Amino acid sequence: MINRRHFLRNTSLAFSGAMLGSCSLSGTSPAKTQPVTSLAEKAKNAMLAMQRASWEQGTAIQAMIECADYEMLRLLVNEAVLRQAPDGRTCMLGSDNNVTDPVAAGYGILKCHELFGDERYKQAADRLYNYCKNTAPRNDAGTVYHVNNHREIWSDSIYMLPPFLAAYGDYDECLKQIRGYRDCLWNADKKLFSHRWSDDENRFINAHCWGGGNGWAAAAFAIIYELLPAEQQAYKTEISAYLVELLDGLQAAVLPDGLFNDFVGEADSFVETNLAQMAAFAIFKSVKSGAIDAEYLEFARQMKAGALSKVDEYGYLQGAAGSPTFNAPGTSTEAQAFLLMMLAAEEKLTA
Repeated sequence: MINRRHFLRNTSLAFSGAMLGSCSLSGTSPAKTQPVTSLAEKAKNAMLAMQRASWEQGTAIQAMIECADYEMLRLLVNEAVLRQAPDGRTCMLGSDNNVTDPVAAGYGILKCHELFGDERYKQAADRLYNYCKNTAPRNDAGTVYHVNNHREIWSDSIYMLPPFLAAYGDYDECLKQIRGYRDCLWNADKKLFSHRWSDDENRFINAHCWGGGNGWAAAAFAIIYELLPAEQQAYKTEISAYLVELLDGLQAAVLPDGLFNDFVGEADSFVETNLAQMAAFAIFKSVKSGAIDAEYLEFARQMKAGALSKVDEYGYLQGAAGSPTFNAPGTSTEAQAFLLMMLAAEEKLTA
């Protein structure tokens, strides 16, 4: 019995080590259990150890797409589909009021159908698309609200919803949603997005240019540009222009260490670390895809250096807008995911 117990324990540890290996940027898995030493390995392990809400699961899924770790992608997507609500929203775990956050997993679900051919992924994506197109609450212009208990537009939604629409092939709806969010939230003077608009109160309930929200937007534009086919050149040009405007706004507000205030450009808010990763990811990915010029790479490397200086011995990015309230420095699944995505995007660019 004792020997059997030792065998089972050792087998379990070996399996866990294989599953929680490196970021696997090349799409391969380690052949045997090895000590976790690389930054990507540590960051991935820390991310997978975290409890995750709907958008956090979706962002972890996107990180596995960017890292080409398709086995882990499949495992994360399986859980997203398992928790699909009858109305089509995925990853529903204590987040019933969320409208766009549960859509963040959509691209990964479609990617799993492409990779593995399992029809249940396509069926899940179809149900999610039907929710987005026909069920989700929206304003008079057709822009989808962020939650279903208030009529609010959030900058986060730029990342949560439009990339799935692009991956699904509804390019018109993708651009319609982006334009709607810009109409509500874009601050043309600062070249940044304000955070939350309320149709209930007909005013901004948070007019600050929140770093996380602007990072979501930058990342979304980079992903969408790559998803748009060549025949949608007009849309690709439009997305590229939106990204360049946003990057110019961020570049005007970056701190000497490559980081940003949590409310971008507002020195009385804390210095936050994840926006730098999100924007660096967007630049590396967009230079690779041809969406923007290589002149932005110096800016990306400045932000990358600032973010990496805040990674601790366990692979956690410290100082991000932290879970669960995102209004104070801490750690988060999304920060871990964007650390992986930034590293993967740079590696692809320089390969």
